Amino acid sequence: MKKNILLLTILTLLAAMPARANEPVAEAEAPVEFTAEADAEFQNVQIAVEGTQVHISNAEGLVLEIFNLAGTRISSFKIESNEAVVNLNLQHGCYILKVGKVVRKVSIR
Repeated sequence: MKKNILLLTILTLLAAMPARANEPVAEAEAPVEFTAEADAEFQNVQIAVEGTQVHISNAEGLVLEIFNLAGTRISSFKIESNEAVVNLNLQHGCYILKVGKVVRKVSIR
């Protein structure tokens, strides 16, 4: 008897819910457009890892962000010059480095 009442209650609640398939779809916001100059700026960024040092080229004024594999930001560094070397004091393992739009997965040994 209790199962029948529970089933009837669930069916009643489901019938009272509006159908999502019939709802109008909201228009998405216009995507942000990048100029050719901005894209060229990010295409020239180079990231190289040697041991615990990261060598970054063509990234003056950008920020180096370091994430673990779970996506948590561990640290960030402002790149002050065109050629920069950042010493990472990280445990051995895999990390994600991001400079502007350039993203690299690296292994620190």
